Amino acid sequence: MKKVNIHQIKPGDKLAKPILQDNGNVLLGVGVELNERFIDRLRKLGIDMLFVEDAFTDDLEPPEAISEATRQKAVNAIYQTMANLKDQNFMKGKAVAPEMGRQLRQVFGEILNDVMVRGDVMVNLTNIHTTDAYLFQHSVNVAVLSGIIGIAKGYNKIQLEELGIGALLFDVGMTKVPSALLNKQEALTDAERAIVERHTNDGFDILRKQYDISLLSAHCALQHHERFDGSGYPRGLKSDEIHLYAQIVGLADTYDALTSPRPHRKRYTPSEAIEFLFAAGNTYFDFELVKLFCKHISVYPIATTVRLSTGQIAVVSANNSLAVHRPKVRVVEEPDGTRPANPYEIDLKNEISILIVEEL
Repeated sequence: MKKVNIHQIKPGDKLAKPILQDNGNVLLGVGVELNERFIDRLRKLGIDMLFVEDAFTDDLEPPEAISEATRQKAVNAIYQTMANLKDQNFMKGKAVAPEMGRQLRQVFGEILNDVMVRGDVMVNLTNIHTTDAYLFQHSVNVAVLSGIIGIAKGYNKIQLEELGIGALLFDVGMTKVPSALLNKQEALTDAERAIVERHTNDGFDILRKQYDISLLSAHCALQHHERFDGSGYPRGLKSDEIHLYAQIVGLADTYDALTSPRPHRKRYTPSEAIEFLFAAGNTYFDFELVKLFCKHISVYPIATTVRLSTGQIAVVSANNSLAVHRPKVRVVEEPDGTRPANPYEIDLKNEISILIVEEL
């Protein structure tokens, strides 16, 4: 398979990975042949990248951080939790959401099991979803990334659970934000921004009232927009005034938000997002945490389509942990636009004069 921009998709191309809805269910499955109507509909749903079948890359499959079954279960759990809370009645200061913590601990446990089975492979988040699914898929991605960092830091089971629940529910306050603001394509007014920024306090208020959720998990909702230099919100906390769980969740949130398409901007590539995070070290985020985080992220994920400095089009076929910016690539198109008689590979670690100039 190969990952390409939707503008390069042609009628007759077949999906190699499913497209997911907001509740985690499949909108279009593997093997579906795309036509003009499907392609136009997917563009309108905010989908900008797709995985498609290709004879030269049929053997390439990006390693998943978690299985599709685990992801679907996690997304559905968050979807149901947030749907239940959206119109939640509060009685005597206590939210009526029985066993929220128990249910999500089970979900996060399955995420951790998948991550541990995957082993020490650089993370490649490959799910494709509609714009409406962003909040729920994003929460799962943040939980996956946070769990990986928690493992790397040597957290014990209780710490991982506290971090994981906080990561799954860090944006629960968004249930109080009008949908029109979340999907607005123009810049927010100051008044609208103030409404959106209240989600940190709202999320904390929701979670701190749940009897089976740790107050430390609730602080992930409260503090994930605080920044290392004090420029964040809601309280302008600095450095270690911000709980480390919230620092991890805030970093994972930023990376996944940057690499996801949003109504007001195009997505960053993983390499661009990593460059942003390094530039933000000791400004937005603790630089040591940034370095630990980026050690586990694939700069050029397998199946990514790229243009080389030679003019050739290639697909990333393997990563190199010792030279993350120099993957092995498989050439699928020559500079003159023709396809080679047989695909062949170039190891950019050895071919130092050849560079990746663009992700397609």
